[in-house]
Amino acid sequence: QVQLVESGGGLAQAGGSLRLSCRISGGIFDNYVMGWFRQAPGKEREFVGGIRWIGEMTSLAETVKGRFTISKDNAKNTLYLQTNALKVEDTAVYYCAARNNPLGAWSERWTWVYWGQGTQVTVSA
Repeated sequence: QVQLVESGGGLAQAGGSLRLSCRISGGIFDNYVMGWFRQAPGKEREFVGGIRWIGEMTSLAETVKGRFTISKDNAKNTLYLQTNALKVEDTAVYYCAARNNPLGAWSERWTWVYWGQGTQVTVSA
């Protein structure tokens, strides 16, 4: 059973940065994709970005391109999301997720199998 534990959320000012981490345990396979979603109050959970566990293929949502970077450390079994130039509208609970099939649209929430408990990111003006 894959377990995902996020950390690194908190309060930031607009224009600031936070680095989110996701510790992975339970074992994942080479074809897994790791990713980040976020959910703001009253809104649907939305795709932020994803990265192949083996290789460097990444995908980022248009709303965060140029500001957020997704990366991983396979040796540490850890996924990262570097958030820069934060905006008030980035305020949300950020979730780490894993899917066991790299095919198909990564933005489809129903295709992701494992989820973390989430970490709150609050951006003030």
